[in-house]
Amino acid sequence: MSKAPPPGRPEEFDDIPGTTLFDMQRSRQGYHLNMFCMALMKPENRAEFKANEAAYLMKFPMTQEQRDAVLKRDWNRMIELGGNIYFLSKLFSSDGLSFQHVAALMTGSTQEQYAQMMIAGGRSVEGNRSKSDARSGRGAAARKTARKPGGKRRG
Repeated sequence: MSKAPPPGRPEEFDDIPGTTLFDMQRSRQGYHLNMFCMALMKPENRAEFKANEAAYLMKFPMTQEQRDAVLKRDWNRMIELGGNIYFLSKLFSSDGLSFQHVAALMTGSTQEQYAQMMIAGGRSVEGNRSKSDARSGRGAAARKTARKPGGKRRG
């Protein structure tokens, strides 16, 4: 009999679509990426970055993957590589973008669609509970058919 991971362990969250846990490991991974973002709080650093983004990024010992994600403004990839959304906000604010705009980009929706989704209570849990459920076809329809009348599971 295998035990489930203790609550709060990263493995517990890896299967949730759209969820990237910012834990100690990811914090270490993204330290230099996040420090680059913090540097953008100073106007002179923003100006230098905007003048030559690739050259400015070389001042920080980030991985090439992190630099590429910054240059492409691949927000989801930056988060996967250890970026924290609150540090990344310094970068997107330097680009004149709002949290709502970037969140819409990250979810593949327009700003209007994203705002309406949030006003309506956020993303539905249906179809967003588990990556493995989606891959195996055990989504909402499969869960409904797995119950007997009266709410008891079969088997």
